[in-house]
Amino acid sequence: MNRQTANMLNGIPPHMDIRRSACPPECPGCAHRHLSASESLTQKQRWIVKKLIKWGDTIQPIQTPGPGLRQGYRENVCLSSSWENSQWSIGLRHRDAVIPIPDCPVHSSRVRSAMASFAHALPPASEFPMIYYAQSGGQVTLILKSKEMPPMSWLSPDLREKLGLTGIDGVWLHRHPSAGRRVFAKNRWDLVWGKARSVDQQGFVYGPTSFQQLIPGLYNQALDAAEFFLSPGEDDLLFDLYAGIGASLARWPRQAKHVIGVELSGESFECAKLNAPSAVIYRGACHHRLAQLTEALEYPHQKRLLYANPPRTGLEAEIRQWIAKVCQPGKLAYLSCSAGTLKRDLTELENQGYRIEQIIPYDFFPHTLHVEALALLQRVPDA
Repeated sequence: MNRQTANMLNGIPPHMDIRRSACPPECPGCAHRHLSASESLTQKQRWIVKKLIKWGDTIQPIQTPGPGLRQGYRENVCLSSSWENSQWSIGLRHRDAVIPIPDCPVHSSRVRSAMASFAHALPPASEFPMIYYAQSGGQVTLILKSKEMPPMSWLSPDLREKLGLTGIDGVWLHRHPSAGRRVFAKNRWDLVWGKARSVDQQGFVYGPTSFQQLIPGLYNQALDAAEFFLSPGEDDLLFDLYAGIGASLARWPRQAKHVIGVELSGESFECAKLNAPSAVIYRGACHHRLAQLTEALEYPHQKRLLYANPPRTGLEAEIRQWIAKVCQPGKLAYLSCSAGTLKRDLTELENQGYRIEQIIPYDFFPHTLHVEALALLQRVPDA
């Protein structure tokens, strides 16, 4: 670790220390909850350097939210639920039991308040076989291990008023009789109250299964770094793969003339069309859209640029080959949530003519083991 990293880490005070919180000791969440902020960040920096040691000289100090943002940040949750001792427990499963976490310090106040309202209002499991509780910001989904619609008398005017005051926009029942390891299925989604979409603090539309980075300020720092590196111009062609709800996709049309996005999730795709109306976006797995992506290379353009934010599985093999052999963007910004697949993808792209300029780690999930990283790559001339 270089001196700049050490100084930065040592200068972070351990504010909002959840070691002193009321976390249930048996809760399996937040592996770093017993560490101070500086201890956690030191461990994460060392881990990412170890995983990506081949490019250790390019790895920058880990970027972190301020001390006041390390708690109460989690707005997207998927929690187990069980009916025990005549009441609902909502939390994390550990050794076949659900550990209730009503006061979890990393959950936002909206999540805590909504969980409490439902836990007190829902009927017993014999009438309401809820197995999971999911929340994406202002959208709540109650997952039932049943295909039958339950009685709805619990959704009283008083509960609706409480939810509205809490900041909940929509309540869904998802009847999923085979729910277990797989939380969601395609069918039997019922909006039982409110609106099907919400709008986040940045003005982006999202739905009940949409994923968003949980600390917007830190995510915007990552997008700023990607945008500064790519430096898209008016006559450039920019691809945005695994585009999600379009938070990144909405940026590029301000600079680049041709912006092409791809997103697999139907809900995220519909939101991206609303959030980035100036971009062209295709629905499907990226490797299933190679024909359209390759066709777009015929657009008149100055430079080719690419931004990617794939899931933990990383870039698809076909996409890695398309990037290196067909598209050959001059610059590539790759935000990764898995150091393992990032190492694999960087190794292949480096072997195919790309130079890794910088890797910037981000602490998007304080108190947990997770580290994300933005890799900035440039094509070597005549590669």
